[in-house]
Amino acid sequence: MPWKNQGGGPWGSGPKGPWGSGPQPVGPRPPDLEDLLRRGQDRLQQIMPGGYFSGIGITLIVLLIIAFWLLSGFFRVQSEELGVVLRFGKHVRTVQPGLNYHLPYPIETVLLPKALRVNTISIGMTLIDDPARRGRSIRDVPEESLMLTGDENIVDVDFTVLWRIKPDGVGDFLFNIQNPEGTVKAVAESAMREVIGRSQIQPILTGARNVTEQNVHELIQKTLDSYGAGIQISQVQMQKVDPPAQVIDAFRDVQAARANLEQLQNEAQTYANQVVPQARGRAAQIQQAAEGYKEQAVAEAKGQSARFLKVYDEYKKAPDVTRERIYLETMERVLGGADKLIYDGGSSGQGIVPYLPLGELTSKRPPTAGQPSSGGNR
Repeated sequence: MPWKNQGGGPWGSGPKGPWGSGPQPVGPRPPDLEDLLRRGQDRLQQIMPGGYFSGIGITLIVLLIIAFWLLSGFFRVQSEELGVVLRFGKHVRTVQPGLNYHLPYPIETVLLPKALRVNTISIGMTLIDDPARRGRSIRDVPEESLMLTGDENIVDVDFTVLWRIKPDGVGDFLFNIQNPEGTVKAVAESAMREVIGRSQIQPILTGARNVTEQNVHELIQKTLDSYGAGIQISQVQMQKVDPPAQVIDAFRDVQAARANLEQLQNEAQTYANQVVPQARGRAAQIQQAAEGYKEQAVAEAKGQSARFLKVYDEYKKAPDVTRERIYLETMERVLGGADKLIYDGGSSGQGIVPYLPLGELTSKRPPTAGQPSSGGNR
């Protein structure tokens, strides 16, 4: 007995079976694709009453295709990219980050290199995954790091090169070199070997790192410019500069001995800087004292000779008077500050005062410079 009646069979209405209600829908039902297509066709028929292949319909379809083709020329350039627009394969312009437009394919196409990003290349070392440490560790690459110096020594050099694409050289970067990273790495290693080969090992290991980095930087940039690579070197950083592992202990002993030598030399130079100025100061002091004594003696001699000449001139005018004056002045200078006793000189001395203390009757005059004090002279 067929169960196709609209009532759903003898057990009630709806899609039911003989044992109860039928299958219940679970969740929203997906849209019917055939129904959507049929509805779209009906709307197109309403817009194009003459059918798909009428003149209006074909024109409308062509206009829609042209509109989609023109809209396909819009593209977005990310923050670290630059857009290189090619017209039939030829570079015509470079656009900055943001929303831009080019003529649709196949007239124009666009390339989006990471031109504003700074790239890093390590030479002499490589990063490998280390599961034990849950990270990455550095592994030395001897075939890249061991280099020969100008004094025939071997040095282990690990360095890093930071580079980016020139803003005005994006076209050269895309079309002049095939492997940019490999090119930069090969040129950087060659430049470092050339600079190390012209240098001595001692300056490289001590204080000439900045000079070495600058020379390598200039040589890399010059070589890449000659290639027309469109690459700009931002910085060269020397990470490790050591002797080979087989001789590093002996080299450290030599470095310690040189450091001690420099320390002793510095101490000796400090002592010399302290003693030599003192000796020079004492020598200058003695010379100045001698010069002063010389000038004093000469001046005194000239003064005495001038005084003598003055006295002699006066003596020639009046010899007796001058002789008497000189005698009196001399006696006054000699006896001026001495105690005096006066005797009459008689033989008997009767009735005569034998002693006359003149020093107590007259006030004592202070002795002049160069004279002995009173007392002791009679």
